Amino acid sequence: MPNLHTMILKHMLQYSPNLDLAFQALADPARRGMLERLTLGPASVSELARPFDMSLSAIVQHLKVLEAGGLVRTEKVGRVRTCQIEPAALSAAESWINQRRTIWEQRFDRLEQYLNETADPEDKDQQP
Repeated sequence: MPNLHTMILKHMLQYSPNLDLAFQALADPARRGMLERLTLGPASVSELARPFDMSLSAIVQHLKVLEAGGLVRTEKVGRVRTCQIEPAALSAAESWINQRRTIWEQRFDRLEQYLNETADPEDKDQQP
């Protein structure tokens, strides 16, 4: 089994600044709300701003964070800036989370197996 230093180094080599930016963007409830709206299809900045009690410049700042995280792409046509979701960044975040979930599920399975193997036989008889 690799030692702790090897595991940390392996983790650092897998470091992804894009993933960090995506999670940073997802950390804010207003940005998550904007993404939720964009799952219905593209929207203008003013459409995205409508449900929020904040200035248009604050909305634009949130959109810049979403763009930096790779979660949203914007395009300006004339005077209208339209935003749409970028599924690839969400897929990367989902993949990262699923990898950790798998690791922890395997660890809990091993713990359960160990506890079952080492349990007192009398305790096994009393289980429902």
